[in-house]
This record gives sequence, structure tokens and C-alpha cells, in this order.
Amino acid sequence: MQIQDLPYPDPGVPDARSGPRFLWWLFRNQLGGQLKSLAWGLLHFLSVSALPFCVGVAVQAVVDHSGRRLAFAGGLLALCCLGSALGDTFLHRTAVTNWITAAARVQQLLAHKATNLGAALTRRVAAGEVVAVSTGDVEKIGWFVEAWSRFTAAAVTVVVVCVGLVVYQPTLGAVVAVGLPVMALAVLPLLPRATRRADVQREKAGHATELATDTVAGLRVLRGIGGEELFLDRYRSASQEVRHAAVRSARMWSLISAIQVLLPGLLLIAVVWYGVHLARQGRVEVGELVAVYSSVMILTYPLRHFEEIAMAYSFSRPSATRAARVLSLERATSAEGSLDTAVVPSGDLYDPATGLLAPAGRLTAVVCGDPDAAGLLAERLGGHPSDAGTSVLLGGVPLDELPLDSARTAVLVQDKDPVLLSGSLRELLDVPASGDVGAVAALAAAQCADVLTALVQGSLDAEDPMDARITERGRSLSGGQRQRLALARSLFTDPEVLVLDEPTSAVDSHTEARIAEGVRDLRAGRTTVVFTSSPLLLDRADRVVLVHEGEVAAVGVHRELVHKEPRYRAVVTRETDEEAALDDVLNELEEIEETA
Repeated sequence: MQIQDLPYPDPGVPDARSGPRFLWWLFRNQLGGQLKSLAWGLLHFLSVSALPFCVGVAVQAVVDHSGRRLAFAGGLLALCCLGSALGDTFLHRTAVTNWITAAARVQQLLAHKATNLGAALTRRVAAGEVVAVSTGDVEKIGWFVEAWSRFTAAAVTVVVVCVGLVVYQPTLGAVVAVGLPVMALAVLPLLPRATRRADVQREKAGHATELATDTVAGLRVLRGIGGEELFLDRYRSASQEVRHAAVRSARMWSLISAIQVLLPGLLLIAVVWYGVHLARQGRVEVGELVAVYSSVMILTYPLRHFEEIAMAYSFSRPSATRAARVLSLERATSAEGSLDTAVVPSGDLYDPATGLLAPAGRLTAVVCGDPDAAGLLAERLGGHPSDAGTSVLLGGVPLDELPLDSARTAVLVQDKDPVLLSGSLRELLDVPASGDVGAVAALAAAQCADVLTALVQGSLDAEDPMDARITERGRSLSGGQRQRLALARSLFTDPEVLVLDEPTSAVDSHTEARIAEGVRDLRAGRTTVVFTSSPLLLDRADRVVLVHEGEVAAVGVHRELVHKEPRYRAVVTRETDEEAALDDVLNELEEIEETA
């Protein structure tokens, strides 16, 4: 296991049944690194713990006027210093490697899960929680994996030293052997309360992160309605709750640290008092007393890792639980599929659940009265259903039975809120594409001329519009400009089937009319499905389908459905019930006059 091996070709299948099980799975997958860290930790801690013995031998040699034993003690002291330095250096190296590789593995797993679930992820888990897991929680999980090997080495060292002291000086060694376990276990009653406080702190921090993420994402809208101060006050309140929770958690850990300082001090006092009493009686030599006293002082160093592992577990357990909760989410359908085919199917797109049919090579517009239902149906058409059910068929082939890569190659879904990543326009269009549609043609069809001008003006060092920079999520652009760039990216990809969910909801009517013509011309001969209620787009569709309460209610062309289908007219024209009733009366009067 080396850092240069990252990212892993396959991060593995995690045990996401619970947080502790997930931590144990990470530990087992890094067993080689843990054993290396344990070996170097033992070398370091045992070398440090052997220093008091060397000092005790040297002191006794001086008392006995033995130059040979003094030289022997000096050689052992040099050897222990070398072992301590070497062990500490490589312990740090291997421990940090364990931390980085564990964090990287978790981030890979989260990235794979996000890719696998697609838009369904944010429907099932808040975006802020995903951000919290992939940033702060990953560090906490890596901390526990890194600290475990050091703790194991420290625990083994304490046992070895206690046994050695009992053999070296049974009387004083027995006092130390009894006192050290008491010191190590004394803080156990406080750990559950400290863990609960740490859980509360992490929960409130996650809520504050989620609130901040949502606020930043909707900042443009908040400014438009004057809601900045309201959300700022909410974030202030949330951050104060985090601060208070952190202070309460810190107080408990301070108490644990104080106990870890107090008890070794009391043990030192007991050892010195009892050792002096034994020395006066001639039962303990001066060198032995110095060695035992120094060993107790040195052992406070490995004992510190008992406190560290308790803190690491307390903070990492809730983090691992949140990570396991995200990683346990599954697609409604298998990502591997049951069909082993490299050929992307083509033909009519048909949804048996609603009866929606999009003929191959034609532009089909779909009208839904419920925007959320339209989004869910668009996901179904792309092979990303939120719930298990009857599969959508493409050319008679169930999309659910195709491998995820093949399904996404066949059908591309652009949702109503597409994301633009930061980078240049050239990087934005650096996506898998058929090669039949050029970038210029896609940008022209999406009416991006003014967007290119704005990007060039905002990038002082970019003469070519393709080199113009796009800020994170396209925040420097208006909603309509972001929509058009995302539409151009989808058109440039040129999939077999393109599903667009409200692609022009943020543009003006003149631009919308030109986009409708551009999409129709550029996608000629390709299957295109547009979810919209815009008359400008509907009027240019080859086929219009009204979906009402989860089923196809009417099929035709725009002008025909406006006159004959009241439910369609109510959605498209936004007319009220009174206006619809009046239209019905007028239509009946017209029919009576024509009959007369």
C-alpha cells in the first residue's frame, strides 16, 4: 500500500451496515499498512521505554564504580536513541499513509456512489450532508484508522514494560503493574458522555454546513427577494449552536485530559514514596529506584495514545455512520444490468408505466401539471428510476437490463437545474460525444452568442471564447445563460435519445423561440423528448403528450390540444377554473350556432 497507488482501481465493496462495521472494513482493507505502522510503533515506544533502564544501569554503575557496566549502559542508551528516532520517523510515515489512503478510499467510494445514483442521491440525502461526509467526516475516519496502529503499539508497550518492571524489581514493579491499568481505565466511565457530546457537535456542524451550502446555492434568489439577512440570522444561530456544542464537548475532553495528567502524577508520588522507604531498608538499590521512577514518567507518553484513540473513535464513529448511510443507498435498478452487450439500442422510447411513447427520430414534447412528477418521469426515461418498477424500453430493450454506462450512452437526461463546473468553456464541452455535432453548431442552436461575449469580457486574458473561464456553478452568469450553456453541452454530446426537462424556463420568449428552432433543426433525425409547458416549444414539436396523474391523457399537436383538451389548456395557458368554465360555455355556444 503506497500513496502513489491512489486512486485505487477498485476501492472495494464497503460494509455499510453500521459505522463501526465500516471502520472495521477499512481497517481490514489496510491490514498491511496497519502491520507496518504497528512494527515501527513498537520499535519507537519500546526504545523510548527502555531509556529508563539504561539510565538506571548507568546510575548503579557509577554507584558501584564499574566502568564496564557504565560503558555498556552508554551503548544501550545510544542504541535506544537510534531505535527511537528510526521508529518515530517511519511510524509517522506509515501512519500518515494509513490516514491518506483511508480518506482517499472513502472519497472514492462516495464518488462512485454519487455517480451510480445520479440525481436520485440528492433526493434521498441532503446535499449538505454529502458535502459534510466527503470533507470533514472523511478526515475524522482517516484519523481513527491512522491512530489505531499507534494505540496498539502503545498498549503492547505498556504490557511489556509492566512485565519487565515486575521481573526487574518485583516490589516496585507490582505497584506500577497495578497502577497503570487503573490509569488507563479510569476515564472509561466518562467516555460515553464525551461521545454523546461529540455526536451532538457533529450533528449541529452538519446542519450548519447544510444550511450554508443551501444558502450559497440560492444566494442569487435570496438577493432578489431580500432574504439575505433572514438566512444570515439562521446561519448565525446555527453556528452559535455549533460553538456551544463544541465548548461542552471540549470541557469533557479537558476533564479526561486532566485525569490523564493527575493519575500518573499520583502514581509517581506513590512510587517515589514507597521506593525511598524500600531504599532505606536496603531492599531496593538506587539504580533500580531511578529506573522504575523514570519508567513511570516515560509511560505517560504511550498512555496518551489511549486518550487519543478514545477521542478518535468518538469523533469518527458518527462520521463513519453518516458515510455508511450514504454508501448503503442503492439504485432502484442494478448498475451492472443483465444484458451483456456493447451495442447501444435504438428505436422508440416507451414507458409502460405511463404509456408515454416517443417515436424514434422525432421531437416529442411532454406536458405535466406537476413539475416534480415531470422530473421523476424524466429520470425514468433515462434509466434512473427513484423506485423499482416496470422498465422503460428503448427499441424494445429494457433500459434496466443494460449496464449503466450503456444506458447513459443511449439516453442523456438534462434536468431542470443543470450544474456547470468551474473551468474553461472548452473544458465544459470536453464530454463524451458522437462527433457528429460540432461545438459551434451546438452553441449556435442554444443561442449562446451573448453568453460567449459575456464570458470573454469576464476573462481578461481570453481572446478565444473557448478559453473563457466559467466560475464554480456558473455563478457569474444569469440563470438563462447557465441554462443555454448546459443545453449546448447536451446538444454537443448528441446522444441517441435526449431528454430535456424545462430547458428554457429562465430565458425570454424571443430567445426561447430561436432555441426551439435550433433544437428542432440540430436534432433532426434524432429522438428528443422535451418536458415543457411553453407554447413556443410545444408549437414546434412533432408530437405533444399530456401526462395527467401518472398516465398519458391526450396525444396530438399543440394547436389541436389547446382547443380540444381542457386539462392541457389549463396547464399551458395557466387559465383558472372560472376561465376554463367560461371557455367551455363559449365552445358549446359555438357548436350550437354551427348546428343551427
